Amino acid sequence: MISFKNYDIIKKKNVKERCRNLDYSNLGISKEIVRLFEHAEGKLYQKFLEIDKRAERNTAKVLKAFWDHNVSDAHFGSSTGYGYDDLGRETLDEIFAQVMGGEDALVRHSIVSGTHALSLCLYGLLRPGDVLLSAAGKPYDTLEEVIGISGDGKGSLKEFGISYRQADLTADGKLDIEGTLRLMDETVKVVWVQKSKGYGWRDSLCNEEIGQLCRAVKERYPECICAVDNCYGEFVEDDEPLCAGADLIAGSLIKNPGGGLAPCGAYVAGKKELVELASFRLTAPGIGRHEGATLGNNRSIYQGLFLAPHTVAQNLKAAALCGAVFEGLGYAVHPGSLDERYCTIQAIRFEDEKKLISFCQGIQKGSPVDSYAAPQPWDMPGYQHQVIMAAGTFVQGATSELSADAPIKEPYVAYVQGGMTYETAKIGLMKAVQNMKDEQLI
Repeated sequence: MISFKNYDIIKKKNVKERCRNLDYSNLGISKEIVRLFEHAEGKLYQKFLEIDKRAERNTAKVLKAFWDHNVSDAHFGSSTGYGYDDLGRETLDEIFAQVMGGEDALVRHSIVSGTHALSLCLYGLLRPGDVLLSAAGKPYDTLEEVIGISGDGKGSLKEFGISYRQADLTADGKLDIEGTLRLMDETVKVVWVQKSKGYGWRDSLCNEEIGQLCRAVKERYPECICAVDNCYGEFVEDDEPLCAGADLIAGSLIKNPGGGLAPCGAYVAGKKELVELASFRLTAPGIGRHEGATLGNNRSIYQGLFLAPHTVAQNLKAAALCGAVFEGLGYAVHPGSLDERYCTIQAIRFEDEKKLISFCQGIQKGSPVDSYAAPQPWDMPGYQHQVIMAAGTFVQGATSELSADAPIKEPYVAYVQGGMTYETAKIGLMKAVQNMKDEQLI
């Protein structure tokens, strides 16, 4: 029997043998690239073990919710028209609430994206004369026009008389709690926190840090609402921001909590009265959550949630591998391959537009869908710069599947996420590095 204490020694001895067994020449991947990835994996054993144990704990949490709500085949049925009394939809809301640590949840395939879910929260909570305070610097690009800090302002919060303030992060990328409190007064209705780095070169925020901010805000302004953009953050930690003291969270189902199976949709979870306000923005006041035909989507969302902790673990392993490989190639990466991770995004700083584009095109070559395509930078709606997006995915735009995207601006940072299985993500990443090598960029 091989003991854990001898594992590293045996592992190093067998690198050549394993590389010999992994012959991907038929995929256009050289033995040199295979060896590079095998050596990167060599330092990740303990990290992978930690990720798997967390996935096990989160899987137990999801299973418990399924058991508590007696999930059966009857919950996977479809409704049409108004969708009144859809058992599957209503039970799914309850399960998400339990898993996320909230009083209530709103889970709908008809919420078209994470940005849509976040907008439901903002428009549901804020009224003319209120102030929105972002506590983690400038929010994700697609929220800028929603708030009214870019674009022509049509339909924005600004047009409705809602003001915006911003507390920047500290020099070391942490929440500036005292700075946030200095910007607050009785008009601040919502303090907004983006957990993930998004298109930023910073640490994603851990729930403990978010909780410290929420407690500080509530101590001084008890009626203020602390809301969290939880996109890319679900199941990365043992609990969600609601358990740390946030009032409301939201995220997309084609990211972490959909497990790669949800075909579309998003969720809002948290305090019951706040979820209800978001539901009024989705449908109409007085109707809220009570209407909304499921059109046969229940099964895939249930099954996606069931798989989500495992799928997120695959995402995190792929991200760590990506970080380790590019660390070895001399690139700046964030987070480091052995660092704690609080979202599924891995950033790589290329400092060169050609290298960035080559990497993203290589990711596309390694995808199961549209592998023949060569993504190009384009003027994507909601973004201030051209964006290149590589995503050969079964669900369009699903970042639970392997993808890479980047704004075309200095310092040319690629943001990699996803991987339904570690094995396919590894091959996709190898194709990306091989593409750069073939174009003599590394």
